This record gives sequence, structure tokens and C-alpha cells, in this order.
Amino acid sequence: MPDHTLGEFEEVVMLTVAILHDNAYTVTIINEMEERLNRKASIGAVQTVLRRLEEKGMLKSAFGEATHVRGGKRKRYFKLTSLGSKVLKDTKEQRIGLWKAIPKLSFT
Repeated sequence: MPDHTLGEFEEVVMLTVAILHDNAYTVTIINEMEERLNRKASIGAVQTVLRRLEEKGMLKSAFGEATHVRGGKRKRYFKLTSLGSKVLKDTKEQRIGLWKAIPKLSFT
């Protein structure tokens, strides 16, 4: 069975792709992460994770139209696959289970 566990940064990138829905490309992903999490990420780090998640079948990508603003270069947009959605859901359930297992006295 393939490994469907996510590293923390992979999880953050996938959640950000889900938030951005039809507008998820490298720059918007980085901007969203910075805005929501106050977390910096390099273009190279995000692109590496996006490629890895696509290779694992959790994301899919497609090129958008070329624009003059980008000198004719097209953006690569990312979306969750059904596998990616399932892995995120499973990860969320695991995290919730862990949080619920913490004794209440731990936070006093």
C-alpha cells in the first residue's frame, strides 16, 4: 500500500491549495500561507512539495492561459485529487483524535 501520510509542510500546502480552490498556484499559495499562518516559504520549497504531492497522486495540475503580465508565461494551477481530499480528511481525524486524547489537566 502506498504511503499516504503527510509531513507537516505537505499538509499546510495541501490545505492552502484547498482554500484557494481554483486560484492555487505557487505565488498565491505562498501569499496565503504568509497571511494566514505568518509563515514564510520559499518558491523552491513550495514547488518541490507541489511536485511531490502530484507524484503521490494527491494533487493534479494544469496550465492556465498565457498573460502579458507574466511575459507570456503560463501559471500552473493545482487542485486536490480525490485521494488528496481523502488523505486530508484522514489526517484531520487523526489530529482530532490526538487532541481529544489529551487529559484535561494538561492545559491548566
